[in-house]
Amino acid sequence: MLECVVNVSEGRDLRVVAAIASAAGNDLLDVHSCADHHRSVLTLVGEDAPRAVASAAVAALDLRTHDGAHPRIGVLDVVPFVPLDDSLMAAALDARDAFGEWIAATHEVPVFLYGPERSLPEVRRGAFAALAPDLGPRRPHPSAGAVAVGARAPLVAYNLWLADADLATARQVARELRSPAVRALGLQVGEHVQVSMNLVAPREVGPADVWDAVTREAPVARAELVGLVPAEVLATTPAARWEQLDLAPERTIEARLERRAER
Repeated sequence: MLECVVNVSEGRDLRVVAAIASAAGNDLLDVHSCADHHRSVLTLVGEDAPRAVASAAVAALDLRTHDGAHPRIGVLDVVPFVPLDDSLMAAALDARDAFGEWIAATHEVPVFLYGPERSLPEVRRGAFAALAPDLGPRRPHPSAGAVAVGARAPLVAYNLWLADADLATARQVARELRSPAVRALGLQVGEHVQVSMNLVAPREVGPADVWDAVTREAPVARAELVGLVPAEVLATTPAARWEQLDLAPERTIEARLERRAER
């Protein structure tokens, strides 16, 4: 089975987000929206739902009127395929390539691939400059921009909001956190600042580890899990800290898959 964590550039009009998400039907596991990031993260399963969601997003959204704290290259910004259970990375790569070819042909959206070839941060830094699209038109779609389509292992998207800190502090904390296991940005989000992270090796560095590392540098106001977390990450985190870290059993990928099966 493949998970697909689609990031769309809309987080304020929740009716629009709900309409886009509804295209996934029973293959929708979770929706997380943030008005300040102006972004929603839709956790899906399979290969059909991402295409339905992509078509809905391209039809509904316009990058030319978009603003938000989170970096983006398109209205359908990031589409990673993630192997679950006994699925192999080869299956995720096949799904990535098939999706990229489909959206380039169907919607004329330029596609940047990431995975073994390059990382998502490399795509963000180089798109339409050092990097040409791998598939589709050479120039951004007028309203949809471009899309980064990837294949990756499960990760944890995680934000820590800082108390009584400025953007310079958040950026400094993010720089100190970065490692092969942690990608981090310091962002101004409304009137507050946060350290926004992808924990790309959550078995090695999990939510508790980054919370403790950040609090050594600056007070943390609260944590925010974006999307879902693998059950094994929850299992290796002391239950007494789940509330502090914004974790819960019902917010695991496995719990949502069980709920889907029941439906």
